[in-house]
Amino acid sequence: MRHHAYVVVGDSEAGVKAALAHIERELGLKAARNPDVIVFRYGLLPVEEARRIISIAHQGAIGGEHKAVVIVASRIYHEAQNAFLKLFEEPPRSTTLYLIVPQIGQLLSTLRSRVAVLEESKKQVALPELATDFLRATREKRSAIIKKLTSGTDEEERRENRDEALALVSGIEQAVYSAWEGEPKLAALLSDIIVLRSHLYDRSAPLKMILEHLAIVTPQGLLAGRHGLAK
Repeated sequence: MRHHAYVVVGDSEAGVKAALAHIERELGLKAARNPDVIVFRYGLLPVEEARRIISIAHQGAIGGEHKAVVIVASRIYHEAQNAFLKLFEEPPRSTTLYLIVPQIGQLLSTLRSRVAVLEESKKQVALPELATDFLRATREKRSAIIKKLTSGTDEEERRENRDEALALVSGIEQAVYSAWEGEPKLAALLSDIIVLRSHLYDRSAPLKMILEHLAIVTPQGLLAGRHGLAK
């Protein structure tokens, strides 16, 4: 039975290829140069863009009976995810939705419940450089990174810093999943990350306090795998 909304987890380019292949196979739509196959690409997807996508998704197909909307995003603000809920629960009958994200944990549970997992890409997403630096850093160097991320002097710089902080948290989550072999400490860390990220999507949340807590609970040996945790 064909679903009306799918999520592809993993590398963005591999995810797009998987979505387009599914569109051609299941919907019978030619993916290339087709106005009824629309791909949106974002680093951070804000609520304003979510509303624009919703409007376009409700427009009828141009060349036939079916239309596909592919949304690629590294991160999606919670306001944007909430805006998507009605669309993903009841999209127009002619429209099939595809959401491509690096980690399924980035999605609110209410949005996750409205999508079927089409594929989890086997291609590993590279860790952001900031996340790698943070994971390898001493406590003092982590404090320096946090100071830089919380020293914005105007609204634009503060927004960019929060975006970097979201990328940092997602990168640490990715590293945890890669190192996880049933380790209880990592399970607790994942729970912390989910809570911390939910706060980061709230633009009024205290960024410095969130990152300081992350610095305390994240082990330095995480990139070394299971053995690094014992150090």
